[in-house]
Amino acid sequence: MFRHAQLESVKAWIGDPAHAALPLHARIQRAIRQLILDGAIDVGRPLPASRALARSLAVSRDTVEAAYGQLHAEGFIERRVGSGSFVSERVRQRRAGARRTPAYATPSPGLSRRGAMLFHNGGVRDFLAPRAFAPGLPETRHFPLQTWERLQRQVLKEHGTRALLHSPPQGVETLRSAIADYVNLERGARATADRVLVLTSSQQALALCAHVLLDAGDRVLIEDPAYHGARRAFDAAGLECIPIPVDADGMCVQRLHDAAPDARAVFLTPSHQFPTGATLALDRRLAVIEWAHRHDAWIIEDDYDSEFHYAGKPTACVQGLDPHERTIYVGTFTKSLFPGLRIGYMVLPPALVEPMTVARTLLDGHSAPVPQLTLARFIEGGHFGAHVRAMRTLYGERRDLLARLVHQHLGHYLQPRVPAGGMQMPCILTCGLSEARAVHAARHAGIDLLGLGGLHAASASEAGFLMGFAAHAPDELEAAVRGLAGVLRALQR
Repeated sequence: MFRHAQLESVKAWIGDPAHAALPLHARIQRAIRQLILDGAIDVGRPLPASRALARSLAVSRDTVEAAYGQLHAEGFIERRVGSGSFVSERVRQRRAGARRTPAYATPSPGLSRRGAMLFHNGGVRDFLAPRAFAPGLPETRHFPLQTWERLQRQVLKEHGTRALLHSPPQGVETLRSAIADYVNLERGARATADRVLVLTSSQQALALCAHVLLDAGDRVLIEDPAYHGARRAFDAAGLECIPIPVDADGMCVQRLHDAAPDARAVFLTPSHQFPTGATLALDRRLAVIEWAHRHDAWIIEDDYDSEFHYAGKPTACVQGLDPHERTIYVGTFTKSLFPGLRIGYMVLPPALVEPMTVARTLLDGHSAPVPQLTLARFIEGGHFGAHVRAMRTLYGERRDLLARLVHQHLGHYLQPRVPAGGMQMPCILTCGLSEARAVHAARHAGIDLLGLGGLHAASASEAGFLMGFAAHAPDELEAAVRGLAGVLRALQR
């Protein structure tokens, strides 16, 4: 019979929503096949009798027999009359071949080494649905959709079929102007319309920075822990990421001078550091500006979640403090409005506007005109500011509620670190459970958690989760916390 861990692995594979389109017998077959390939079931070991496994999985015996039949047809198991089913000797050769395959080998014949590396790197996973605790998702049910529809109708009426054509690759001028006015007023930036580049996302901005400003092999300094999307964008460009630790005041910028004197750039999330939530202190902002000026390096400032600050006034952005024009400011509307909008932007030093715009034409050419024109009116009409203020109050209440619920129901497992802003809360595991096991088990229970351990590079990592709260109403938060408590209790048994 399977060991308990093996049986649970099969059950988890069967219950994973990502495999829901497969027939039940195929899910069982692929789960067992993966156990065999991973070496969890060794060559020559028997599989459970089909009747016993069917009983353990609460499925019919015919379903298990169909799974075993497919495993036999593929050569993974041997079926001996009167003895049962055993892992085939041929599996040994498959494992040996897998061990000889280099890490950069192409997963299919058409990929280059770079393509294979991008594929194995896994990309950046977006949380597509607002399941419990998915980080980075805004509340869309409170979005003023009727106002947006009215403004979009105005755009179509005024521009007609011209709105169906290409927009300039730098972005529609009215939106660039609205963005410049907004970041100057709210973030203390120094922006003009001709310095704004409209993009589809902040991730696209990071990819452009990595490829336009730096060469493969160059060093970039990043926060540790760091936003995984930035690290993967830099890895994909062949850059060497040098981690700099983060404390309660943000990146320890005093270490920049010794960490990598030849570094060409530094990546920061100064408003609400991802994932700790720390705000970069003013003296450190000034120090990193001086470092970049002295080393002729770039500052890539991702102003992540800057609209949602719950304690006092948000600190001015680094770009607005930089007199040397070494800072690239990155922003997005997908967090403050809705993910489907797909509009981000950069505020660039004048010398970088044309190179970045030309490089952008090689990616996706331009952003769709109708959403750009609608967003410009949304900002100019004061609707964006009103929506952000309403969401700031709502998210602050939900942050406080989540902290109380974690203390009440998860106090034996987690210690919340309540952030001063943002849309997610880091919570530290205090019970000795495996972070990876907890994240995996929670996902199969319909709860999305982002593990903190994988966001660290060199500094000692604390096991825990990043728990999004913005997209969830109070009753949803309470139900999710109770559900997570059940998952963690089950793991401790």
